[in-house]
Amino acid sequence: MDYDDLSQLRRFHPAWRLLLADHAPLIVSFLNLVFIQPNERSVAESQLQSRLEDLLFQLRANHGEDSFPRGARDYLNDWAENDKGWLRKFYPQSSDEAHFDLTPATEKALGWLESLTQRQFVGTESRLKTVFDLLQQMVSGTETDKQARLDDLNERKAAIEREIRQVEAGDIAIMDETAQRERFQQLNGTARELLSDFRQVEQNFRQLDRQAREQITAWEGRKGDLLEQIFGQRDAISDTDQGRTFRAFWDFLMSPSRQEELSEGLERVFDLDAIQALQPDPRFKRIHFDWLDAGEQTQRTVARLSQQLRRFLDDQTYLENKRIMQLIQGIESRALNVRDEQPSDAIMPMESTQAGIHLAMERPLFSPPLNPVIESRVEAGDESGVDPDALFNQVLVDRARLQVHIRDALRGQSQVTLADVIQRYPLQVGLAELVTYLTMAGNQPTASFDENHQDTIQWADENGSYRRARIARVIFTR
Repeated sequence: MDYDDLSQLRRFHPAWRLLLADHAPLIVSFLNLVFIQPNERSVAESQLQSRLEDLLFQLRANHGEDSFPRGARDYLNDWAENDKGWLRKFYPQSSDEAHFDLTPATEKALGWLESLTQRQFVGTESRLKTVFDLLQQMVSGTETDKQARLDDLNERKAAIEREIRQVEAGDIAIMDETAQRERFQQLNGTARELLSDFRQVEQNFRQLDRQAREQITAWEGRKGDLLEQIFGQRDAISDTDQGRTFRAFWDFLMSPSRQEELSEGLERVFDLDAIQALQPDPRFKRIHFDWLDAGEQTQRTVARLSQQLRRFLDDQTYLENKRIMQLIQGIESRALNVRDEQPSDAIMPMESTQAGIHLAMERPLFSPPLNPVIESRVEAGDESGVDPDALFNQVLVDRARLQVHIRDALRGQSQVTLADVIQRYPLQVGLAELVTYLTMAGNQPTASFDENHQDTIQWADENGSYRRARIARVIFTR
Protein backbone atom coordinates (compact mmCIF):
# COMPACT_ATOMS: atom_id res chain seq x y z
CA MET A 1 0.00 0.00 0.00
CA ASP A 2 1.43 3.33 -1.04
CA TYR A 3 0.37 6.88 -0.23
CA ASP A 4 -2.15 7.20 -3.06
CA ASP A 5 -3.87 3.91 -2.20
CA LEU A 6 -4.18 4.87 1.46
CA SER A 7 -5.54 8.29 0.48
CA GLN A 8 -8.24 6.64 -1.61
CA LEU A 9 -9.11 4.26 1.20
CA ARG A 10 -9.37 7.12 3.67
CA ARG A 11 -11.75 8.99 1.39
CA PHE A 12 -14.00 6.21 0.12
CA HIS A 13 -13.75 3.07 2.28
CA PRO A 14 -16.77 2.85 4.66
CA ALA A 15 -14.72 1.31 7.50
CA TRP A 16 -12.23 4.19 7.51
CA ARG A 17 -15.03 6.76 7.24
CA LEU A 18 -16.69 5.13 10.25
CA LEU A 19 -13.56 5.56 12.37
CA LEU A 20 -13.42 9.26 11.36
CA ALA A 21 -17.14 9.93 11.99
CA ASP A 22 -18.14 12.57 14.54
CA HIS A 23 -20.39 10.18 16.44
CA ALA A 24 -18.27 7.06 15.92
CA PRO A 25 -18.65 5.87 19.57
CA LEU A 26 -22.44 6.04 19.23
CA ILE A 27 -22.46 4.24 15.89
CA VAL A 28 -20.03 1.51 16.91
CA SER A 29 -21.60 0.83 20.32
CA PHE A 30 -25.13 0.72 18.93
CA LEU A 31 -24.36 -1.48 15.92
CA ASN A 32 -22.30 -3.84 18.09
CA LEU A 33 -25.16 -4.07 20.61
CA VAL A 34 -27.88 -4.71 18.01
CA PHE A 35 -26.13 -6.79 15.34
CA ILE A 36 -22.85 -8.31 16.55
CA GLN A 37 -23.63 -9.47 20.08
CA PRO A 38 -26.95 -11.22 19.29
CA ASN A 39 -25.76 -12.15 15.77
CA GLU A 40 -28.73 -10.57 13.99
CA ARG A 41 -28.59 -10.69 10.22
CA SER A 42 -31.33 -8.09 9.63
CA VAL A 43 -33.53 -5.97 11.91
CA ALA A 44 -36.82 -4.27 11.07
CA GLU A 45 -36.76 -0.48 10.91
CA SER A 46 -39.36 -0.01 13.67
CA GLN A 47 -37.46 -2.26 16.08
CA LEU A 48 -34.11 -0.69 15.27
CA GLN A 49 -35.52 2.83 15.61
CA SER A 50 -37.05 2.02 19.00
CA ARG A 51 -33.76 0.66 20.38
CA LEU A 52 -31.82 3.65 19.07
CA GLU A 53 -34.32 6.06 20.66
CA ASP A 54 -33.77 4.36 24.04
CA LEU A 55 -29.99 4.66 23.68
CA LEU A 56 -30.20 8.31 22.62
CA PHE A 57 -32.42 9.07 25.62
CA GLN A 58 -29.82 7.63 28.00
CA LEU A 59 -26.92 9.44 26.29
CA ARG A 60 -28.75 12.77 26.30
CA ALA A 61 -29.49 12.37 30.00
CA ASN A 62 -25.77 11.81 30.71
CA HIS A 63 -24.16 14.17 28.18
CA GLY A 64 -26.75 16.89 27.63
CA GLU A 65 -29.71 17.40 25.32
CA ASP A 66 -27.59 18.97 22.59
CA SER A 67 -25.12 16.09 22.33
CA PHE A 68 -27.27 14.18 19.80
CA PRO A 69 -29.77 16.61 18.25
CA ARG A 70 -31.19 14.39 15.49
CA GLY A 71 -33.86 11.71 15.71
CA ALA A 72 -33.30 7.98 15.51
CA ARG A 73 -34.86 7.67 12.03
CA ASP A 74 -32.60 10.42 10.68
CA TYR A 75 -29.51 8.72 12.09
CA LEU A 76 -30.43 5.35 10.61
CA ASN A 77 -31.17 6.76 7.15
CA ASP A 78 -27.94 8.76 7.26
CA TRP A 79 -25.88 5.69 8.16
CA ALA A 80 -27.44 3.82 5.22
CA GLU A 81 -26.63 6.53 2.62
CA ASN A 82 -24.19 5.70 -0.16
CA ASP A 83 -21.64 8.22 1.09
CA LYS A 84 -21.58 6.39 4.46
CA GLY A 85 -22.26 2.74 3.64
CA TRP A 86 -22.37 1.53 7.25
CA LEU A 87 -25.84 -0.03 7.01
CA ARG A 88 -27.74 -1.66 4.17
CA LYS A 89 -31.41 -0.68 3.91
CA PHE A 90 -33.61 -3.04 1.93
CA TYR A 91 -37.13 -4.44 1.72
CA PRO A 92 -37.37 -8.23 2.14
CA GLN A 93 -39.75 -10.26 0.04
CA SER A 94 -43.39 -10.26 1.22
CA SER A 95 -42.70 -7.33 3.56
CA ASP A 96 -43.50 -3.63 3.18
CA GLU A 97 -41.31 -2.56 6.12
CA ALA A 98 -37.69 -1.60 5.57
CA HIS A 99 -34.97 -3.70 7.21
CA PHE A 100 -31.36 -2.89 8.04
CA ASP A 101 -28.25 -5.05 7.98
CA LEU A 102 -24.55 -4.45 8.57
CA THR A 103 -22.21 -4.09 5.62
CA PRO A 104 -19.01 -6.17 5.57
CA ALA A 105 -16.89 -3.02 5.86
CA THR A 106 -18.69 -1.99 9.06
CA GLU A 107 -18.22 -5.46 10.54
CA LYS A 108 -14.50 -5.28 9.80
CA ALA A 109 -14.26 -1.93 11.58
CA LEU A 110 -16.15 -3.29 14.60
CA GLY A 111 -13.92 -6.35 14.74
CA TRP A 112 -10.77 -4.24 14.59
CA LEU A 113 -12.01 -1.93 17.38
CA GLU A 114 -12.87 -4.94 19.50
CA SER A 115 -9.32 -6.24 19.05
CA LEU A 116 -8.02 -3.01 20.66
CA THR A 117 -9.68 -3.82 23.98
CA GLN A 118 -7.61 -5.47 26.68
CA ARG A 119 -8.02 -9.25 26.64
CA GLN A 120 -7.61 -11.48 29.65
CA PHE A 121 -4.46 -12.98 28.16
CA VAL A 122 -2.83 -13.43 24.78
CA GLY A 123 -2.50 -17.08 23.85
CA THR A 124 0.46 -18.10 21.74
CA GLU A 125 0.83 -21.84 22.21
CA SER A 126 -2.43 -22.80 20.47
CA ARG A 127 -1.76 -20.50 17.54
CA LEU A 128 1.77 -21.85 17.20
CA LYS A 129 0.40 -25.40 17.10
CA THR A 130 -2.16 -24.27 14.57
CA VAL A 131 0.64 -22.95 12.38
CA PHE A 132 2.50 -26.27 12.60
CA ASP A 133 -0.71 -28.24 11.92
CA LEU A 134 -1.54 -26.15 8.85
CA LEU A 135 2.02 -26.45 7.61
CA GLN A 136 1.93 -30.22 8.08
CA GLN A 137 -1.39 -30.46 6.23
CA MET A 138 -0.02 -28.51 3.27
CA VAL A 139 3.21 -30.53 3.12
CA SER A 140 1.48 -33.92 3.40
CA GLY A 141 -1.43 -32.90 1.19
CA THR A 142 0.81 -31.86 -1.70
CA GLU A 143 3.26 -34.76 -1.45
CA THR A 144 3.20 -36.84 -4.64
CA ASP A 145 5.82 -39.43 -3.67
CA LYS A 146 4.07 -42.64 -2.64
CA GLN A 147 6.83 -43.78 -0.28
CA ALA A 148 6.99 -40.41 1.43
CA ARG A 149 3.23 -40.48 2.03
CA LEU A 150 3.48 -43.98 3.46
CA ASP A 151 6.36 -43.00 5.75
CA ASP A 152 4.36 -40.06 7.07
CA LEU A 153 1.27 -42.21 7.69
CA ASN A 154 3.33 -44.91 9.43
CA GLU A 155 4.93 -42.28 11.65
CA ARG A 156 1.55 -40.92 12.68
CA LYS A 157 0.29 -44.46 13.20
CA ALA A 158 3.21 -45.22 15.51
CA ALA A 159 2.54 -42.04 17.49
CA ILE A 160 -1.12 -43.00 17.91
CA GLU A 161 -0.16 -46.51 19.04
CA ARG A 162 2.26 -45.09 21.64
CA GLU A 163 -0.50 -42.85 22.96
CA ILE A 164 -2.88 -45.83 23.14
CA ARG A 165 -0.36 -47.80 25.18
CA GLN A 166 0.11 -44.85 27.55
CA VAL A 167 -3.64 -44.56 28.09
CA GLU A 168 -3.95 -48.31 28.67
CA ALA A 169 -1.18 -48.02 31.26
CA GLY A 170 -3.10 -45.24 33.04
CA ASP A 171 -0.81 -42.42 31.91
CA ILE A 172 -3.41 -39.93 30.58
CA ALA A 173 -2.18 -36.46 29.67
CA ILE A 174 -4.76 -33.82 30.67
CA MET A 175 -4.76 -30.34 29.17
CA ASP A 176 -4.23 -27.73 31.88
CA GLU A 177 -6.68 -24.87 32.47
CA THR A 178 -4.47 -22.28 30.80
CA ALA A 179 -4.36 -24.31 27.61
CA GLN A 180 -8.14 -24.82 27.79
CA ARG A 181 -8.83 -21.09 28.08
CA GLU A 182 -6.34 -20.29 25.32
CA ARG A 183 -7.92 -22.70 22.85
CA PHE A 184 -11.43 -21.59 23.76
CA GLN A 185 -10.43 -18.00 23.06
CA GLN A 186 -9.09 -18.99 19.65
CA LEU A 187 -12.20 -21.11 18.98
CA ASN A 188 -14.49 -18.22 19.84
CA GLY A 189 -12.64 -15.77 17.63
CA THR A 190 -12.50 -18.12 14.63
CA ALA A 191 -16.19 -19.03 14.92
CA ARG A 192 -17.25 -15.38 14.92
CA GLU A 193 -14.97 -14.56 12.01
CA LEU A 194 -16.91 -17.12 9.98
CA LEU A 195 -20.09 -15.09 10.47
CA SER A 196 -18.45 -11.98 9.05
CA ASP A 197 -17.23 -14.03 6.08
CA PHE A 198 -20.84 -14.90 5.28
CA ARG A 199 -21.69 -11.22 4.98
CA GLN A 200 -18.82 -10.72 2.53
CA VAL A 201 -19.90 -13.67 0.37
CA GLU A 202 -23.51 -12.48 0.46
CA GLN A 203 -22.45 -8.99 -0.61
CA ASN A 204 -20.53 -10.42 -3.59
CA PHE A 205 -23.61 -12.27 -4.83
CA ARG A 206 -25.77 -9.22 -4.12
CA GLN A 207 -23.49 -7.07 -6.25
CA LEU A 208 -23.71 -9.67 -9.01
CA ASP A 209 -27.51 -9.55 -8.76
CA ARG A 210 -27.47 -5.75 -9.03
CA GLN A 211 -25.18 -5.85 -12.05
CA ALA A 212 -27.45 -8.42 -13.70
CA ARG A 213 -30.50 -6.20 -13.18
CA GLU A 214 -28.70 -3.19 -14.63
CA GLN A 215 -27.54 -5.16 -17.67
CA ILE A 216 -31.01 -6.58 -18.27
CA THR A 217 -32.59 -3.14 -18.05
CA ALA A 218 -30.22 -1.54 -20.57
CA TRP A 219 -29.62 -4.57 -22.82
CA GLU A 220 -30.50 -4.21 -26.50
CA GLY A 221 -28.57 -7.12 -28.03
CA ARG A 222 -29.28 -10.80 -28.32
CA LYS A 223 -30.64 -12.73 -25.38
CA GLY A 224 -27.99 -15.44 -25.63
CA ASP A 225 -25.13 -12.96 -25.36
CA LEU A 226 -26.58 -11.45 -22.20
CA LEU A 227 -27.14 -14.83 -20.54
CA GLU A 228 -23.61 -15.92 -21.45
CA GLN A 229 -22.18 -12.79 -19.85
CA ILE A 230 -24.28 -13.07 -16.67
CA PHE A 231 -23.61 -16.78 -16.18
CA GLY A 232 -19.93 -16.12 -16.80
CA GLN A 233 -19.89 -13.65 -13.90
CA ARG A 234 -21.82 -16.11 -11.73
CA ASP A 235 -19.35 -18.90 -12.50
CA ALA A 236 -16.44 -16.52 -11.95
CA ILE A 237 -17.56 -15.91 -8.35
CA SER A 238 -18.33 -19.59 -7.73
CA ASP A 239 -14.94 -20.66 -9.11
CA THR A 240 -12.94 -18.26 -6.96
CA ASP A 241 -11.16 -19.50 -3.83
CA GLN A 242 -13.83 -17.82 -1.73
CA GLY A 243 -16.68 -19.45 -3.66
CA ARG A 244 -15.16 -22.94 -3.59
CA THR A 245 -14.40 -22.63 0.11
CA PHE A 246 -17.96 -21.52 0.81
CA ARG A 247 -19.41 -24.52 -1.06
CA ALA A 248 -17.13 -26.93 0.80
CA PHE A 249 -17.99 -25.29 4.13
CA TRP A 250 -21.73 -25.42 3.38
CA ASP A 251 -21.63 -29.10 2.37
CA PHE A 252 -19.66 -29.91 5.51
CA LEU A 253 -22.06 -28.00 7.76
CA MET A 254 -25.23 -29.45 6.21
CA SER A 255 -24.27 -32.93 7.43
CA PRO A 256 -26.53 -33.87 10.39
CA SER A 257 -23.74 -35.92 11.94
CA ARG A 258 -21.40 -32.91 11.87
CA GLN A 259 -24.06 -30.71 13.46
CA GLU A 260 -24.60 -33.25 16.21
CA GLU A 261 -20.85 -33.52 16.72
CA LEU A 262 -20.57 -29.72 17.06
CA SER A 263 -23.46 -29.57 19.53
CA GLU A 264 -22.03 -32.32 21.73
CA GLY A 265 -18.54 -30.86 21.60
CA LEU A 266 -19.70 -27.37 22.61
CA GLU A 267 -21.76 -28.79 25.48
CA ARG A 268 -18.74 -30.67 26.83
CA VAL A 269 -16.47 -27.62 26.48
CA PHE A 270 -18.92 -25.36 28.33
CA ASP A 271 -19.04 -27.86 31.21
CA LEU A 272 -15.30 -27.46 31.85
CA ASP A 273 -14.49 -25.51 35.02
CA ALA A 274 -11.79 -23.45 33.30
CA ILE A 275 -14.26 -22.34 30.60
CA GLN A 276 -17.02 -21.56 33.08
CA ALA A 277 -14.60 -19.27 34.92
CA LEU A 278 -14.41 -17.14 31.75
CA GLN A 279 -18.21 -16.66 31.89
CA PRO A 280 -18.64 -17.25 28.14
CA ASP A 281 -21.72 -16.13 26.24
CA PRO A 282 -24.19 -19.05 26.37
CA ARG A 283 -25.35 -18.17 22.85
CA PHE A 284 -22.01 -19.46 21.60
CA LYS A 285 -23.38 -22.97 22.10
CA ARG A 286 -25.64 -22.38 19.10
CA ILE A 287 -22.99 -20.76 16.90
CA HIS A 288 -23.32 -23.50 14.26
CA PHE A 289 -27.04 -22.74 13.94
CA ASP A 290 -26.12 -19.10 13.40
CA TRP A 291 -23.83 -20.31 10.61
CA LEU A 292 -26.78 -22.16 9.08
CA ASP A 293 -29.03 -19.08 9.23
CA ALA A 294 -26.33 -16.92 7.66
CA GLY A 295 -25.64 -19.52 4.98
CA GLU A 296 -29.33 -19.85 4.14
CA GLN A 297 -29.59 -16.10 3.67
CA THR A 298 -26.62 -16.24 1.30
CA GLN A 299 -28.29 -19.07 -0.61
CA ARG A 300 -31.49 -17.00 -0.87
CA THR A 301 -29.46 -14.20 -2.44
CA VAL A 302 -28.27 -16.64 -5.10
CA ALA A 303 -31.88 -17.80 -5.59
CA ARG A 304 -32.99 -14.22 -6.22
CA LEU A 305 -30.40 -13.98 -9.00
CA SER A 306 -31.87 -17.10 -10.60
CA GLN A 307 -35.39 -15.65 -10.30
CA GLN A 308 -34.24 -12.47 -12.01
CA LEU A 309 -32.82 -14.46 -14.93
CA ARG A 310 -35.99 -16.55 -15.22
CA ARG A 311 -38.13 -13.40 -15.23
CA PHE A 312 -35.95 -11.97 -17.99
CA LEU A 313 -36.46 -15.10 -20.11
CA ASP A 314 -40.23 -14.99 -19.54
CA ASP A 315 -40.39 -11.31 -20.54
CA GLN A 316 -38.30 -11.93 -23.63
CA THR A 317 -40.54 -14.84 -24.69
CA TYR A 318 -43.63 -12.70 -24.19
CA LEU A 319 -42.17 -9.89 -26.27
CA GLU A 320 -41.18 -12.26 -29.06
CA ASN A 321 -44.65 -13.83 -29.16
CA LYS A 322 -46.21 -10.38 -29.13
CA ARG A 323 -44.07 -9.33 -32.10
CA ILE A 324 -45.08 -12.44 -34.05
CA MET A 325 -48.76 -11.72 -33.40
CA GLN A 326 -48.28 -8.11 -34.54
CA LEU A 327 -46.76 -9.32 -37.83
CA ILE A 328 -49.61 -11.79 -38.41
CA GLN A 329 -52.21 -9.10 -37.67
CA GLY A 330 -50.46 -6.73 -40.09
CA ILE A 331 -50.61 -9.33 -42.86
CA GLU A 332 -54.29 -9.99 -42.17
CA SER A 333 -55.18 -6.28 -42.14
CA ARG A 334 -53.41 -5.70 -45.48
CA ALA A 335 -55.18 -8.70 -46.97
CA LEU A 336 -58.54 -7.22 -45.90
CA ASN A 337 -57.68 -3.89 -47.50
CA VAL A 338 -57.06 -5.44 -50.95
CA ARG A 339 -59.81 -8.06 -50.70
CA ASP A 340 -62.26 -6.14 -52.94
CA GLU A 341 -59.70 -4.72 -55.37
CA GLN A 342 -57.02 -7.30 -55.79
CA PRO A 343 -54.00 -6.08 -57.84
CA SER A 344 -53.46 -8.58 -60.61
CA ASP A 345 -49.72 -8.03 -60.79
CA ALA A 346 -49.02 -8.40 -57.07
CA ILE A 347 -50.95 -11.53 -56.12
CA MET A 348 -50.18 -15.03 -57.33
CA PRO A 349 -53.15 -17.40 -57.24
CA MET A 350 -52.76 -20.67 -55.34
CA GLU A 351 -55.02 -23.65 -55.56
CA SER A 352 -54.46 -24.54 -51.93
CA THR A 353 -52.39 -23.36 -49.02
CA GLN A 354 -51.17 -26.89 -48.39
CA ALA A 355 -50.43 -30.05 -50.29
CA GLY A 356 -53.28 -32.51 -50.26
CA ILE A 357 -52.05 -36.07 -49.75
CA HIS A 358 -54.63 -38.82 -49.48
CA LEU A 359 -53.54 -42.41 -49.09
CA ALA A 360 -55.86 -45.30 -49.84
CA MET A 361 -55.25 -47.04 -46.54
CA GLU A 362 -56.12 -43.89 -44.60
CA ARG A 363 -59.78 -44.16 -45.60
CA PRO A 364 -61.74 -45.83 -42.78
CA LEU A 365 -64.18 -48.68 -43.35
CA PHE A 366 -67.88 -48.01 -43.27
CA SER A 367 -69.51 -48.45 -39.91
CA PRO A 368 -73.30 -48.35 -39.62
CA PRO A 369 -74.51 -45.91 -36.98
CA LEU A 370 -75.84 -47.36 -33.75
CA ASN A 371 -79.18 -46.21 -32.51
CA PRO A 372 -79.06 -46.09 -28.70
CA VAL A 373 -81.88 -47.69 -26.79
CA ILE A 374 -82.86 -45.74 -23.68
CA GLU A 375 -84.70 -47.68 -21.00
CA SER A 376 -86.67 -45.37 -18.73
CA ARG A 377 -87.61 -48.02 -16.20
CA VAL A 378 -85.25 -48.37 -13.22
CA GLU A 379 -85.14 -51.69 -11.43
CA ALA A 380 -84.13 -52.10 -7.80
CA GLY A 381 -80.99 -54.20 -7.37
CA ASP A 382 -80.23 -56.91 -4.88
CA GLU A 383 -78.19 -55.40 -2.00
CA SER A 384 -77.53 -58.66 -0.21
CA GLY A 385 -73.99 -59.07 -1.67
CA VAL A 386 -72.84 -55.48 -1.13
CA ASP A 387 -70.57 -54.66 1.81
CA PRO A 388 -71.28 -51.07 2.96
CA ASP A 389 -68.23 -50.99 5.25
CA ALA A 390 -66.05 -50.02 2.28
CA LEU A 391 -67.80 -46.62 2.23
CA PHE A 392 -66.67 -45.89 5.78
CA ASN A 393 -63.14 -47.39 5.78
CA GLN A 394 -61.55 -44.24 4.42
CA VAL A 395 -58.04 -43.15 5.46
CA LEU A 396 -58.09 -39.60 6.85
CA VAL A 397 -54.85 -37.79 7.75
CA ASP A 398 -55.00 -34.88 10.19
CA ARG A 399 -52.69 -32.21 8.77
CA ALA A 400 -52.92 -30.14 11.98
CA ARG A 401 -51.57 -33.09 13.98
CA LEU A 402 -48.64 -33.50 11.59
CA GLN A 403 -47.87 -29.77 11.78
CA VAL A 404 -47.78 -30.02 15.59
CA HIS A 405 -45.29 -32.92 15.29
CA ILE A 406 -43.02 -30.78 13.10
CA ARG A 407 -43.15 -27.82 15.50
CA ASP A 408 -42.43 -30.04 18.51
CA ALA A 409 -39.42 -31.57 16.74
CA LEU A 410 -38.09 -28.09 15.86
CA ARG A 411 -38.33 -26.93 19.46
CA GLY A 412 -34.80 -26.28 20.67
CA GLN A 413 -33.15 -26.60 17.24
CA SER A 414 -33.27 -24.63 14.01
CA GLN A 415 -33.81 -27.55 11.60
CA VAL A 416 -34.88 -31.18 11.61
CA THR A 417 -35.29 -33.86 8.94
CA LEU A 418 -38.53 -35.69 8.14
CA ALA A 419 -36.87 -38.96 9.18
CA ASP A 420 -36.21 -37.48 12.66
CA VAL A 421 -39.84 -36.34 12.94
CA ILE A 422 -41.18 -39.79 11.98
CA GLN A 423 -38.72 -41.52 14.31
CA ARG A 424 -40.06 -39.36 17.15
CA TYR A 425 -43.71 -39.63 16.05
CA PRO A 426 -44.18 -42.92 14.11
CA LEU A 427 -46.63 -43.08 11.22
CA GLN A 428 -50.14 -44.07 12.30
CA VAL A 429 -51.90 -44.56 8.95
CA GLY A 430 -48.91 -45.64 6.86
CA LEU A 431 -48.16 -44.42 3.37
CA ALA A 432 -51.00 -41.88 3.27
CA GLU A 433 -49.49 -40.03 6.24
CA LEU A 434 -46.02 -40.07 4.62
CA VAL A 435 -47.45 -38.61 1.40
CA THR A 436 -49.18 -35.91 3.45
CA TYR A 437 -45.84 -35.00 5.06
CA LEU A 438 -44.26 -34.66 1.60
CA THR A 439 -47.18 -32.54 0.35
CA MET A 440 -46.86 -30.21 3.34
CA ALA A 441 -43.09 -29.90 2.77
CA GLY A 442 -43.65 -28.97 -0.87
CA ASN A 443 -46.06 -26.18 0.11
CA GLN A 444 -44.02 -24.73 2.99
CA PRO A 445 -41.33 -22.13 2.19
CA THR A 446 -39.39 -23.21 5.29
CA ALA A 447 -38.94 -26.79 4.01
CA SER A 448 -36.37 -27.96 1.47
CA PHE A 449 -35.50 -31.21 -0.36
CA ASP A 450 -31.92 -32.48 -0.48
CA GLU A 451 -31.69 -34.68 -3.57
CA ASN A 452 -28.09 -35.65 -2.77
CA HIS A 453 -29.08 -37.60 0.34
CA GLN A 454 -31.82 -40.16 0.92
CA ASP A 455 -33.60 -41.34 4.07
CA THR A 456 -35.36 -44.66 4.66
CA ILE A 457 -38.79 -44.43 6.33
CA GLN A 458 -40.21 -47.54 8.03
CA TRP A 459 -43.70 -48.21 9.37
CA ALA A 460 -45.98 -51.13 10.28
CA ASP A 461 -49.18 -51.72 8.31
CA GLU A 462 -52.50 -52.99 9.65
CA ASN A 463 -51.37 -56.60 9.22
CA GLY A 464 -48.24 -56.11 11.32
CA SER A 465 -45.87 -56.22 8.35
CA TYR A 466 -43.11 -53.63 8.07
CA ARG A 467 -42.97 -51.38 5.04
CA ARG A 468 -40.04 -49.23 3.90
CA ALA A 469 -39.84 -46.24 1.56
CA ARG A 470 -36.69 -44.47 0.37
CA ILE A 471 -37.20 -40.72 -0.23
CA ALA A 472 -35.07 -37.65 -0.77
CA ARG A 473 -34.07 -35.99 2.49
CA VAL A 474 -36.66 -33.43 3.63
CA ILE A 475 -35.40 -30.67 5.96
CA PHE A 476 -37.78 -28.49 7.99
CA THR A 477 -36.46 -25.20 9.37
CA ARG A 478 -37.90 -22.67 11.76
